[in-house]
Amino acid sequence: MAAGAAMLGLPLPSSRCPTSFPPSTSRPRNLFPKPHRRRPSLRPISSSLLEGEQQLSFTEPEAVLLEALLGIQGRGRAASPQQLQDVERAVQTLESLQGVPEPTSSSLIEGCWQLIFTTRPGTASLIQRTFVGVDFFKIFQEVYLRTDDPRVSNIVKFSDAIGELKVEAAATTKDGRRILFQFDRAAFSFKFLPFKVPYPVPFRLLGDEAKGWLDTTYLSHNGNIRISRGSKGTTFVLQKETEPRQRLLSAISSGTGVTEVINELVSLNQKEAICESETIEGEWQLLWASQVYSRMDAMKNESWSSIAANGLKGLQIVTADGRLENLVDPFPGFKISANGNLTKNLFACSNQPYRISNSSMYIVMMNDGALSVGTLKFPLDIKSEFHMESLYVDSKVRITRSNKGILLVHLRLDRSRRI
Repeated sequence: MAAGAAMLGLPLPSSRCPTSFPPSTSRPRNLFPKPHRRRPSLRPISSSLLEGEQQLSFTEPEAVLLEALLGIQGRGRAASPQQLQDVERAVQTLESLQGVPEPTSSSLIEGCWQLIFTTRPGTASLIQRTFVGVDFFKIFQEVYLRTDDPRVSNIVKFSDAIGELKVEAAATTKDGRRILFQFDRAAFSFKFLPFKVPYPVPFRLLGDEAKGWLDTTYLSHNGNIRISRGSKGTTFVLQKETEPRQRLLSAISSGTGVTEVINELVSLNQKEAICESETIEGEWQLLWASQVYSRMDAMKNESWSSIAANGLKGLQIVTADGRLENLVDPFPGFKISANGNLTKNLFACSNQPYRISNSSMYIVMMNDGALSVGTLKFPLDIKSEFHMESLYVDSKVRITRSNKGILLVHLRLDRSRRI
């Protein structure tokens, strides 16, 4: 278990580090990367401080990695083979560039890191298998090597209301890139208790099982991205600050703070020119809706055909010529499809209260549908007309609002996989 705790040593996206920083170390700056438009993987992403004075930017290879990671759930456990290949290719590209030389000697490695991705989240120990692949838990790593007591701490944050588990290790460095560590103490900190609860692992009796090492194979020159490889062959990708799209997907996974991150993402585009549209063509999986529809809702208030017609669950396919298909799986073996067209309402666009670069209004007209049961297909009389406002869209994420005020977040799918 202690060895697994060592492997836990990487962080998670979306939340600030839950523990305090040592007096000799300054807290990482509050940087919010600005979302990029039009194929963000092909150019650097820039972001600015809320005060608007300093900037944090990603190089093009770093942006390619972040784009490859966007939308992968379970910090890698739910990734498709194509996604894993894209991430590994981006990781190898950055490792070949080397980044900051002798990263463990640099002050940039100091601070709190968030776990974004790991190649083997289901290996090593029960603790790693339990926590790393669960999006609801937030995982962090604190690295402080330039102190009288160099330490690496791995933190699992259960929630703001419950508390966290912190596993600490004494650390030394070697060869400018390797951190040698030995875990020596751990404790739970629960919000509802005034004292810490010791983690029941006898580290002193575990010997080599409580030891390990972590090589930093890439550290970005702005100190925001780190790639590390562990003693058990695991690759980790970590960040100190995540961009709004990453925070949005993380909030959706944890089920908290989604609307707040949507507002942040949309507001960051308010200074852009109005009605510069980004194509919404493609296959889009609905990840989140501000109004959730369950099977009971379908039986009581909304029919499944109505839910499909309005795109309130499932998959949405938009073609280049404006054809629209919504697909919903209400029960195993059953599929409902609703078909129609969408056209851009240019007049409505010029009168929107939001001045957002990727914002535009669409008129959606659904005119037929079908219920598929195995190989059998039965026509459905589906008629619906409504407006859809596109608040944000890029090559991976789309945020829309229906005329009923329902916010929807979609993720563009690879052709190699459907969620």
